[in-house]
Amino acid sequence: MTFADLGTYQATKPEDVKIWFKACEVSRFPKNGGACIKYKDKQIAVFNFTRIGKWYACQNLCPHKMEMVLSRGMIGEEGGNPKIACPLHKNTFSLETGENLNGNLEAIATYPVKIEDNFVYVGFSE
Repeated sequence: MTFADLGTYQATKPEDVKIWFKACEVSRFPKNGGACIKYKDKQIAVFNFTRIGKWYACQNLCPHKMEMVLSRGMIGEEGGNPKIACPLHKNTFSLETGENLNGNLEAIATYPVKIEDNFVYVGFSE
């Protein structure tokens, strides 16, 4: 992976969703943890945050180490803001905005998630 690969990931706001990608059954995702799905040329980390009853999705690519690892990171909260910690260097990112919460890295791309008929869908604008 190179820094040019970061351009593959563009955050999608809920109002900009054009495609809801049917990822997988809800039961295939760990509770309070993440899993990785693939959409086109993107690896997307999807998190089932059961402690707060919400789902999140973001790029799986760590913008610091350029490794596909964010789906294996630990999720938690900081000041009411759900976050993911990269398992390689512990930098944390908001699961709602993608903002780097403890450093000066670029924000990661985040994507809307919805659950319908026991399936997880991730929204994309392309």
